[in-house]
Amino acid sequence: MGLHKKPFFLFYLSLLSFITIFLFFPNVIIAADDTNLVYKGCAKQNFPDPIYSQNLKTLLSSLVSQASQKTFYTTTSGDGQNAMMGLYQCRGDLTLPNCYSCVNTIISRADKLCGKAVAARIQLSGCYLRYEVVGFKQVPNTELLYKTCGSTQASESGFEQKRDTAFVMVESGVKSGGSGDGGLFYTGSYESVYVLGQCEGDLGSDDCGDCVKTALERVKADCGDSISGQEYLHKCYISYSYYRYGVPRVDSSSGTGKQHTQKTVAIAVGGLAAFGFVIVCLMCLKSVLKRKGDR
Repeated sequence: MGLHKKPFFLFYLSLLSFITIFLFFPNVIIAADDTNLVYKGCAKQNFPDPIYSQNLKTLLSSLVSQASQKTFYTTTSGDGQNAMMGLYQCRGDLTLPNCYSCVNTIISRADKLCGKAVAARIQLSGCYLRYEVVGFKQVPNTELLYKTCGSTQASESGFEQKRDTAFVMVESGVKSGGSGDGGLFYTGSYESVYVLGQCEGDLGSDDCGDCVKTALERVKADCGDSISGQEYLHKCYISYSYYRYGVPRVDSSSGTGKQHTQKTVAIAVGGLAAFGFVIVCLMCLKSVLKRKGDR
């Protein structure tokens, strides 16, 4: 009698484990790869002659060669009217190996994404690339390039206060984050709101603060009570996410950021749960076959 009940007890125990995982760790399955394409912007004009194409090839080669040493780098290739300017920047919490991987990926995709456009900007989750013919028309620092808002609206009371407090933190944080390699960067959380802000590496502290402030004001107007949003301006970008059950814990020693931590936890938890579920199913099947054999 006890032998017959044991597999069913384990089955219900496994089912309870699954329910617990999805109730208390709803965000661990949210993961995004650093090399996912966020957006691209390509000029309509193409290179008029092969010289530009060669300069672009040299430029991109120079950029990727620096990605294993710096998280932000800018350079030029060619002379005179044929010269091209380019830069890359990695998210401030990426390690150098992950930065190199991201930049290498984005440069390998550049031709397919923008062809021979005289100017382009390609944004991945973990880095972005910008290049243009020297003298190409510039846009203001706070020019909107791309925005996105989560489809789910926050229904909990106090969401706006939590979000706005987190926004104040990121606006202040980018100004004190320090300029130079990697640019001005801040990431943190308040209550259940995770925020991230970054400015282009050659932007001054005050200009960075102004740019991020503009981005925050726009994302509030654009996204309202959405539980997540991203606003990409010419010289800075911000993102926020609201987690009902609290912001997932970040393993700071990894240096790979919140999304990678979530992905690692998701794989570990999901793998163990799936393995346990299979074992329980096999035990149940074995018990059923044994009962049939006894009869």
